[in-house]
Amino acid sequence: MEYQLHSLKNGIRVLHKKSDANDISHCCVVINTGAREEDPDKVGLAHFLEHLFFKGTANRNTNQILNRLEVVGGDINAYTTKEHTCIHASFLNQHLDRAAELISDILFHSTFPEKEINKERGVILDEIDSYLDLPEEAIQDDFEGLLFKGHALGNNILGTAETVNKINKKDVIKFLKNNYHTDEIIFAVDGGSDFQKIIAIAEKYFGDIKTNLRNFKRLKAKKNKAIQVVKNKSIIQSHAIIGSQCYGNMHPKKTAMLLLNNYLGGPGMSAKLNLEIREKQGICYTIESNYIPFSDTGIFSIYMGTDKEKMERCQNLVLKELKKLSDKKLGAISLHQAKQKFIGQISLAEENRLSVIISLAKNIIEEGKADSLTEIYKKINLVSAQDILSVANEVLSPANLSSLTFLPES
Repeated sequence: MEYQLHSLKNGIRVLHKKSDANDISHCCVVINTGAREEDPDKVGLAHFLEHLFFKGTANRNTNQILNRLEVVGGDINAYTTKEHTCIHASFLNQHLDRAAELISDILFHSTFPEKEINKERGVILDEIDSYLDLPEEAIQDDFEGLLFKGHALGNNILGTAETVNKINKKDVIKFLKNNYHTDEIIFAVDGGSDFQKIIAIAEKYFGDIKTNLRNFKRLKAKKNKAIQVVKNKSIIQSHAIIGSQCYGNMHPKKTAMLLLNNYLGGPGMSAKLNLEIREKQGICYTIESNYIPFSDTGIFSIYMGTDKEKMERCQNLVLKELKKLSDKKLGAISLHQAKQKFIGQISLAEENRLSVIISLAKNIIEEGKADSLTEIYKKINLVSAQDILSVANEVLSPANLSSLTFLPES
């Protein structure tokens, strides 16, 4: 994954991945700040701030912000995670300057009008209500709350009605000042522009931003004891998650964990859990696994949705499959096929250039560098059956697994 990197005097980094595939460019700003940085009584603040970036600057009102790229057929959007905030745009190549100026304007010159804060508060409260109506989504965040109880990683990114109602302009400005540090910001571009041109544009719109370097380290999460929780909900289908804390981005077993997760319940109908439980047994509509690495820890989880009377059997079958992986090494053919499948999926994902440039920026923020595709494939191919067995015994051990189940009320 070839790229070029340059640092401005204030610490903001400029990243470029050359692409001559078509007339479209993508750019983003990734900030190494998310819900993890919030105070306990300000949960949802990072996400609230992301919304407010589009609600007025010293130079533009909301309509002017939204129209700036749309009038030339472009698009701008943003999202917040536990550890990052990202503003991204897609546009015709000739509009890179326009996109960079707009992102700089909303990121560094937003005025956060009180009227807009109150208006957006209502939008976010509706978003929270909408999300609570989706148990397959809500259970994910509730499960993270179990795994990281007492730590900010366990908080819902949207916040709660109580915390969102308390957030004011002073809180927004304070959070921005305390967490949006110039050495934790990357401006990244995927497109055909010359790198020197991109640096010049970055200097023009980001170079004069006052240096503000990070002087704190994130509080690490402790590992809580495994817990099993069942909740009765006003729902029709049953939902469950089984999982545990696991490896962070820099852990040497990360690649083996990625491969294990992909083999077990990754995308595609041929994933092990889907074949054994959905296809062979026909007792659930959805079953999948996910591995989310953070900077210093991670989450492995298996989600399943089925009828109430089938849920116990479904969970037992999942545990049976996990035990198989912990008791016996993958055979040579299964391991080879798992590697080929994973490598192929990564190659196909390269077609989504916006996703790739965002991931590239995040990797550089977290690790200071990003592996090329050749290096990524080499790491995957070096994973042994013993590596998979070792990871399975650490992460999938019944003693480490927590579970959360939503059952329909009787």
